[in-house]
Amino acid sequence: MKNKIIMFKSIRTKLFLSLCIVVIAIIVSLIILNNFVLSRFYENNKQKKLQNVYETINRYYKDETNYGDITEELDKISINNNFDILIKNNENVSIYSSNKDFYSTMGNVMVWAMREEKSVPKRQGNILKATENYTISKYREEGTNINYMVLMAKLDNNYKLFMRMPIASIKESVKISNEFLYIVAIFVIIIGGIVLSIVSRKFTKPIVELNEIAKNMSNLDFSQKYKTSEENDEIDMLGNSINILSDKLEKTIGQLKRNNSELEKDIEEKSKIDEMRRSFISDVSHELKTPIALIQGYSEGLIENVNSDEESRLFYAEVIQDEATKMDRLVKQLLELMKLEYGKMQFNNKEFNLIELEKEILRKSMVMIEKENVKLEDKLEGEIKVFADDFYIEQVLTNYITNAIKYSCEINGEKKVKIENEIIEAENKVRVKVFNTFTGFSEEDINHIWNRFYKVDESRNRDKGGNGIGLSLVKAIMNNYGNDFGVKNVAGGVEFFFDLDISKMK
Repeated sequence: MKNKIIMFKSIRTKLFLSLCIVVIAIIVSLIILNNFVLSRFYENNKQKKLQNVYETINRYYKDETNYGDITEELDKISINNNFDILIKNNENVSIYSSNKDFYSTMGNVMVWAMREEKSVPKRQGNILKATENYTISKYREEGTNINYMVLMAKLDNNYKLFMRMPIASIKESVKISNEFLYIVAIFVIIIGGIVLSIVSRKFTKPIVELNEIAKNMSNLDFSQKYKTSEENDEIDMLGNSINILSDKLEKTIGQLKRNNSELEKDIEEKSKIDEMRRSFISDVSHELKTPIALIQGYSEGLIENVNSDEESRLFYAEVIQDEATKMDRLVKQLLELMKLEYGKMQFNNKEFNLIELEKEILRKSMVMIEKENVKLEDKLEGEIKVFADDFYIEQVLTNYITNAIKYSCEINGEKKVKIENEIIEAENKVRVKVFNTFTGFSEEDINHIWNRFYKVDESRNRDKGGNGIGLSLVKAIMNNYGNDFGVKNVAGGVEFFFDLDISKMK
């Protein structure tokens, strides 16, 4: 029901109905004019024709020398106008008759009263027009019931002129004309309706299109534009104005969005900085409690001279120095971790040979490998060019290899560390895998091992010199690159891995 109301109120429907009403009004007006005006117009037209012929014949007899044989001219007039013409001289003798039965059929219509020369001839019938020189009347002939219009006049030479012209029944003519108009009206309404439908559609189509564009604009969609035609009419001008408005709104809203995005980034940045500050303070406070307590205890022992021998005092000093070094390293690592996690670190990416970097780290780790009595296996051959920051990739590799060496345990009578590279051609990446013999991680350990300060074995972790930040650094670095990393339990131990982009991906 609602759609029908909207359709009825549409411009297209209103325009169609308006044009239909105009067409019907024109046809009704024609019928009304036909009924009330046609009869008078028809009679006036016939009167005018009789009057013109009268004046022509009067000129003939006024100056006969200029026209030659008047009889021939009168014959032409009679034939061309379908007139019956009768002319009598001063003695009332017929000098010309186009129809020999004209006089006899007129009956008592041509009864003259010639009281004076200037008197107007009188006759029976319906007088239509009477002047000093002629009278025009209408009568119906008895017997035939034919309607005639008759002009009876006195020429300038005193001859008497009679002209008779048959006229059709005007009522019958009007009836026939009206019937014809009814038929025409039906065809006009049908054909006009089709034409008006096409015309109204043509006029309303651009308006509908402009309405759709306006709706899209209200939904902040400025992709649709109005296509102007060659006419460049008012609708095209409106379409151009809407296009200009759409462009300006799009630019303005785009600028507002950019400004809003920048503002959101600033707010987010501020939130990140606040969060980083709180996290840093919390982490430092948590992790520095133990070394500070140790430093405080040993320093108080030195002050109170708990052990007087030189060796004991040297041991106290070394503990204080070692804990201070650990605190310094911890603070630096925390600062670097914060920068990585909050996107403040700039990477100096470049192409380098991964194999060379791995061999160099293993070379630096040989002392630790020999000390821990670990068997090293590597399959590092050839050349693998990667694109990354070699400084941070060295940190990741060092962390993996150092942890593998520190936490290797004997399986089947040996401790083993293995490093190898696997090319992932489908992704154009290389996966670095570091294995060490180990009893395996629990599900909880695997889920939390990358968190800051998470320690699988609290006591042994401190004995090994770890602070629980290394793997958090690995996670932060890999997240910045968007590459995969992780750990999984495998046969005989655990395997840590991470992915790097091969250099042709840069």
